[in-house]
Amino acid sequence: MFFDTAIKGRIEKEHKGDSNLKSVLKTISWRIVGTLDTIMISYFVTGEVSMAISIGSVEVFSKLILYYFHERAWTSIKLKK
Repeated sequence: MFFDTAIKGRIEKEHKGDSNLKSVLKTISWRIVGTLDTIMISYFVTGEVSMAISIGSVEVFSKLILYYFHERAWTSIKLKK
């Protein structure tokens, strides 16, 4: 635990925020969760599996791009502690 904390602190100081790769990986993992949620909600609303999958497949691409830029914008914001 001590070493993990020390290493993490050093990495965070060196990068001063998340790297582009970490933002991309977070974007992809969050989109998987978000798309599954959209598909389930769409199914409950429409009652049609094909419609739910169609809605989920359309929103996945637009939200991948939007989330990545959202994440990068937040990385550049400096907040006082």
